[in-house]
Amino acid sequence: MSDLLKKYLFADRSLRIQTANLQQTWQDARQHQQHPKVIEKLLGELCAAAVLLASNIKFEGSLVLQLQGDGPIALIVVECGSDLRLRATVKLRQEYAIKENATFQELLNPNRSGRFVVILDLKDRQEGQQAYQGIVDLQGNSVAEVLENYMRSSEQLETYIRLAADDNKASGILLQRLASSGGISIDKEKAAENWEKAGHFMQTVSSQEQLMLDEDELVHRLFWEDQLIKTDADQPIQWYCSCSRQKVADMLHMLGITEVESILEERGAVDVNCDYCGKPYHFDAIECAQLFIDKDKLAAHSSPTTH
Repeated sequence: MSDLLKKYLFADRSLRIQTANLQQTWQDARQHQQHPKVIEKLLGELCAAAVLLASNIKFEGSLVLQLQGDGPIALIVVECGSDLRLRATVKLRQEYAIKENATFQELLNPNRSGRFVVILDLKDRQEGQQAYQGIVDLQGNSVAEVLENYMRSSEQLETYIRLAADDNKASGILLQRLASSGGISIDKEKAAENWEKAGHFMQTVSSQEQLMLDEDELVHRLFWEDQLIKTDADQPIQWYCSCSRQKVADMLHMLGITEVESILEERGAVDVNCDYCGKPYHFDAIECAQLFIDKDKLAAHSSPTTH
């Protein structure tokens, strides 16, 4: 599998490097969602970013990244689990015409009220326990700049992130400065020297390089002079949405037979798209009738009988 998250450390443990390669995952993400290229680029970059950040959470659950806009883009959301299964969606305002060369700020923050939201959500939260939520202004001219600003201001972590996406691939590379931990002492002077040099190299990375080169080759080109330690096993990345035909069927049954028959009379069938991933579900008249027959039979069998 080529869709992998990889991690490295500098030999002195002062810096962390991570790479994310999304190819099949990115194709799956776009299978049922068609957007202008400039929008798809942002979505792909945010997908790669979510994988990079989710790989560091220390609990079973999910990381959600949201770009909330006041312009043509109302919302971009990417959710990535600790198992690196992700899903994503985009909500656009139809009254706006989207220019092919529109900038990040023009798309999301023309009125300066856009927000970047990070949510950390435990899988098994205790009663009354709230998910962590961090909210900052949309400062920056790209997804990467917004994330770097967030990491510095909210997490106090010096971070460089480079993201890229086209029709075939979404890619991300992260460089982060680490503090001493776990009894490991870091030479502060050497760490500062490493950070300055590695940061300079990171700033030379182009989108074209990320999209054309394998991530291992890119890391080698950037840090060939440094001794890197491969940490953890490579983690597979994949697309996953929890929507299903059965869930849509249950929703239609909740609408009621009168409402469903009204839709059938008007359209001849019921077509529903997942509000998150865009996957279409089609129910013809016979399938709709079967929904209520099957449910009624199940209800009859489960009801207690009085003798």
